[in-house]
Amino acid sequence: MQQDQLSENASERSDQPPRVYGLDRAVVVELHGEIDLVAYQQTVSLLDAVAAGPEPIVIVDLSQVAFFDCSGISLLMRAHRRVRTRGGQLRVVCAHPLTLRILRITNLTGVLSPAPTLGAAMLESCDGDDRYDKE
Repeated sequence: MQQDQLSENASERSDQPPRVYGLDRAVVVELHGEIDLVAYQQTVSLLDAVAAGPEPIVIVDLSQVAFFDCSGISLLMRAHRRVRTRGGQLRVVCAHPLTLRILRITNLTGVLSPAPTLGAAMLESCDGDDRYDKE
């Protein structure tokens, strides 16, 4: 695939709005394409509303994200704070090497505990949840 084809595919994916759906005791927010400043501005109010909701677990699924920058970090941490304030949990689905690298560099893997799949995020233990205090 050539660079212009990659750019076209990335543009198509980033046009998709976030998908929100319930799953057991959780609500999943599935993001697509590029998570940058523009995506932050378009997504923050939706994620704020979900984070303030009644579900005990909020899962942000980044498995369809092709690009992730500091705006994405800000979006996740904002949601994390809001969910934790009401006693809930934020879980992140991410297996993309560059996104995981950003989380490691910023020392947020311990806070956000990215899971490689949605199933793994759902299975994550709710007990003790001291993982937020590790880093």
